[in-house]
Amino acid sequence: MQRLIRSGGKKKPKRRGLGLWLKWLGALGLIGLCAAGALLLYLFQADLPLANSDKNSVLLDAQGKEIAVFSDGQRNRKSVALSEISPWLVQATLATEDRQFYDHFGFDLKGMARAAFVNLKGMGKLQGASTLTQQLARNLYLSHERTWSRKLREAMYTTQLEMKYSKDDILRMYLNEIYYGHGAYGIEAASQLYFGKPAKELTLAESALLAGVPKGPTYYSPFNHMKNAKDRQKTVLSVMVETGAITQREADKAYAELLTFRTREERAMASQAPYFRDYVRSVVVGELGIDESLLEHGGLRIYSTLDMTAQQAAETAVASELAGSPELEGALVSIDPRTGEIKALVGGRNYTESQYNHAFATTRQPGSSFKPIMYLSALASGKLTSASKFSSEPTLFHYDDNRKTYSPRNFGDKYLGDIDMRQAIAASDNIYAVNTILTVGAEQVIELGRKMGITSPLQAVPSLALGTSPVSPFEMTTAFAVISNQGRSVKPFAVQKITDSEGHVLYEASAPKAEKIVEPAAAYVLTRLMESVFETGGTGNRVSAEIKRPVAGKTGTTSTDAWLVGFTPELSTAVWVGYDKGKTLGTAESRKAAPIFAKFTEKALEKVPPKIFPMPDDVVSVYIDAATGKLATPDCPSKKLEVFVRGTEPAEFCSEHGGGEEPAKPLPVQKKEESRSWWSDLKRWWME
Repeated sequence: MQRLIRSGGKKKPKRRGLGLWLKWLGALGLIGLCAAGALLLYLFQADLPLANSDKNSVLLDAQGKEIAVFSDGQRNRKSVALSEISPWLVQATLATEDRQFYDHFGFDLKGMARAAFVNLKGMGKLQGASTLTQQLARNLYLSHERTWSRKLREAMYTTQLEMKYSKDDILRMYLNEIYYGHGAYGIEAASQLYFGKPAKELTLAESALLAGVPKGPTYYSPFNHMKNAKDRQKTVLSVMVETGAITQREADKAYAELLTFRTREERAMASQAPYFRDYVRSVVVGELGIDESLLEHGGLRIYSTLDMTAQQAAETAVASELAGSPELEGALVSIDPRTGEIKALVGGRNYTESQYNHAFATTRQPGSSFKPIMYLSALASGKLTSASKFSSEPTLFHYDDNRKTYSPRNFGDKYLGDIDMRQAIAASDNIYAVNTILTVGAEQVIELGRKMGITSPLQAVPSLALGTSPVSPFEMTTAFAVISNQGRSVKPFAVQKITDSEGHVLYEASAPKAEKIVEPAAAYVLTRLMESVFETGGTGNRVSAEIKRPVAGKTGTTSTDAWLVGFTPELSTAVWVGYDKGKTLGTAESRKAAPIFAKFTEKALEKVPPKIFPMPDDVVSVYIDAATGKLATPDCPSKKLEVFVRGTEPAEFCSEHGGGEEPAKPLPVQKKEESRSWWSDLKRWWME
């Protein structure tokens, strides 16, 4: 009896211990539920971190239209609504990536269990089970490192996304975020990249192919591996059949459909102003002091000066002329000389192949396109006029106190004898140019070049007249804008305004301030002389028929570089063509700059009525004898109307024709014989 009592006494504490454990477990479970509830409440109230894609800064053109985004890797991205995406693409994506998307709360427990079983059976990590929401959380907020802390944060962000957004919103964000290869983020960018059409127009065949690309953007890209892409497309179509989205017959028909992809050239053209975007990035960060991370993810709006009509005209002109010449590069920069606004900028033939911006390359010799800067110095100083003559013939020049010599040659060894400045500019005569720089002084030319916007080093030697000191197309555009703007310089700029994500103005460009560099009369006289480049006998005459408006300019050709820099009253434009490796230009390649300039100018100003260059005060027009450069008499057999800065016009009458008697007054302007064209009539009317 005693033994039994002892035995019973020992068992009673055990029952009490079990009850305590159950109470503890219940308490812990309750605490866990409370903690889980608190965690869910915290996640619901807490803000999600700043998403890389949601806060991309955008670049807008002069009309306020979005043309590009700023983000890591220069992503090509454009967000669209779910209704703007083809239903075929939506179904293909869901069937391939997350069949239970509309039924789970962010985590596919069945899928996770199935993946775990497959992985355990295969003794390794063979299969994943990420839902669309998990993938979106990872793409928006996390890196792709494989750590437990990253997985924990992914789970938290996935839960928050499911709590804060509807399923359609999550699907929309996913389709606008996922990477489809070749820099295309989001289905709209991918659809444009691969097929050149909006996402809402994708067919079943196109949708099935694109839905398979994110699995391996490089491996399944049709641009890289067509067979892999078609195999993946077949897999996607099979899965769609399994889910009942399509029939087997529809799948077979879609797989057999011949797809038409964009060519490399078309893909390059599809990117809007990439070189200009890069330049704006450098200005915003380097000059305006905006933090790069803020530019990347701060949701800034960068209002630029870019005119998309002009930009598209520039890209088309460069692409069309360089299409038949592999490896040949080109650049075009165009600004409004009146305001300094950069209207178009092309830095190369194909941004996808090379991001090097030739528009700012300071390694290229401008050749004869540099001569107008020198001639402006001569006219502004009064040391030479449009009637000044030099002999175009082989010449040995002495300089540096006769310690050095220089013997330039004309192209093709063609020499014209006694010529004036208009003839020298039109024919690009080198002998006349060197005579000019020795008359004016190289230091004075350099000083004026600096004021006009040339920042590259210039060598004070006679060959400077022939453009032997390298400069960039951007510098040449800036300098020629001074000539177009009646001798006034306006600093070029690309950014008009920057606002933050809430619309607050962070930066706004001040009103353009024009600085007088030379007298308007000198700039106008040079403009009139430079118009002759596009007239009969001028080096740009071969494209004159394409230009239906007043234009002035200058060609420049070296063994490795071809230029045409010119302007209208509305645009100052520099075009450069050459090879990156310094390869010698052939005859055909050396003639491509002028057609690019002509095509661009006409297309960019297609809707702008032609304007003549306004004639300022202190400009006089007189008839001179072509042979002597003196005032013409009625007996002079060859006379022409020429412009001069007032006070520099010839004062002596020609005495080599007729009886040599000086007439009582100069020849009247209306007796000038000109070709009967609308432009000639307009010029005659203006001069009268």
